[in-house]
Amino acid sequence: MPHDASGREIFEVREPSVQRIPFVFNSPHSGRFYSPSFLAQSRLSAHQIRRSEDPFVDELFAAATAFGAPMLVAHFPRAYVDVNREPYELDPRMFEGALPPYANIGSSRVAGGLGTIPRIVAENMEIYQGRLPVGEAMERIETIYKPYHAALRRLIARTHARFGFCVLVDCHSMPGNVRLAGSGDKPDVIIGDRYGTSASGTLSRGAIDILDDLGFNVVRNKPYAGGFITEHYGRPSRGLHAIQVEISRALYVDESTLEKTRAFPALVQALTSFMQRFVAHACHGDRAGSLAAE
Repeated sequence: MPHDASGREIFEVREPSVQRIPFVFNSPHSGRFYSPSFLAQSRLSAHQIRRSEDPFVDELFAAATAFGAPMLVAHFPRAYVDVNREPYELDPRMFEGALPPYANIGSSRVAGGLGTIPRIVAENMEIYQGRLPVGEAMERIETIYKPYHAALRRLIARTHARFGFCVLVDCHSMPGNVRLAGSGDKPDVIIGDRYGTSASGTLSRGAIDILDDLGFNVVRNKPYAGGFITEHYGRPSRGLHAIQVEISRALYVDESTLEKTRAFPALVQALTSFMQRFVAHACHGDRAGSLAAE
């Protein structure tokens, strides 16, 4: 695995002893190592800068390897580089020097401050004290973003080759105050499949039905339909399915301290049941054949 300047692993692949199921789990936003050099660049405190983190999501889905699936886990924070973006979604206002001509400077995510190198954390808090050298952005992309996606592609390709299809489960958390437009409802879980383009409807409906049966308030695609990872890797017609799972932080952490609540173990147990049942749903004989053929 790639390492940073201090020798720390940038990310890791948690492998089962044998991969037994056509699944890959991914936790791209749960990284919680904030280097002293990064903190020194920021105007935020060590606690404030964690507001964009998906806290402990890798632990929520840790049972994936016990079921026989690999799991890719980021150790770098989303506030440093966001791998759920295109490789060059960059805001020219953030940098000293000219961005390369192929940079996507006009995306809605860049406009919102949430590009590949984010300008803000949640609640519109500016990360940096001043502008960054363009070269630093390019270095983060070359040494973190690209190796991370290379590892994810290898896992997906290996799984697809072995089983004939692959289900990528992209694991995230969302603020507990997210409400549905019109109803004011607060969902517990949002299943995103890019409005049916990144995964079979059979898979998405199955995930929703299982979570609903477990007692969660579940919605599909709104307000989170899936980011770059779901959109980029989901190709149902080729047997490559990608769904995004967003878990409300209100279910398991104190959002002011980002510490686990007493409900954390019960949520882990519930999500472990979800994974077990979802895997069985996808791997059912007739259904598995259709997922490979779609």
